[in-house]
Amino acid sequence: MEEDLLARRARAEHEAWLGEVEGIDLTRQKREEAKRLARIAPVELGIPVIAGRR
Repeated sequence: MEEDLLARRARAEHEAWLGEVEGIDLTRQKREEAKRLARIAPVELGIPVIAGRR
């Protein structure tokens, strides 16, 4: 998939499709952010307790 994005970006640059270049860059940034977030362990928030209820 990365190879495809790089090839599309190269063509978009060659054709001066600035919006396409920006969109491809944004896609790559989002993919990297998703990979980074996937490596972070989830945080245990516990079970909520409503005060005053029995």
